[in-house]
Amino acid sequence: MDFRIKSYLERAENELLLAKTNFEISTSNEIKKILKLPTERTFFNNVISQCYYSIFYTAKAYLLLKYIETFPPEEHKKTYLEFKKFVDSGILSKQLLEIYDKETEKADYLLKIFYGEKSKRGRFTYDINANANLPYAQESLSNAREFISLIKAIIEEVG
Repeated sequence: MDFRIKSYLERAENELLLAKTNFEISTSNEIKKILKLPTERTFFNNVISQCYYSIFYTAKAYLLLKYIETFPPEEHKKTYLEFKKFVDSGILSKQLLEIYDKETEKADYLLKIFYGEKSKRGRFTYDINANANLPYAQESLSNAREFISLIKAIIEEVG
């Protein structure tokens, strides 16, 4: 397997591992106590973001397998559009693009919150009702696991 493909897959798996870890920290008062974190603190936004990145890096690995590289500016958009071509042509399952779409949508939403809050500076805090993101974080973890598993199997079959 090409070193760069392997590197992107490892990066994707690291992001997923961090997402799982942040989820466990967010849902365990025992872990929070050990880490000396406030029990009300959660990291579900990080889980969602890290799951998105795990999918992004997995998509980059797949594209490299097909000799396609994407670069800034707009690297995320370019990666998505190149990946979408393989789904549109029937080479990859539409289910994979649906997963990618869901996680991109959630990541974009978090980015919009960031920009909105940045402009408001202090009227509200980022952590208002952070626990409301629990079901989205759970879904993100499931989506990222499935996406990585399916793409990794395809890459290993070829490579």
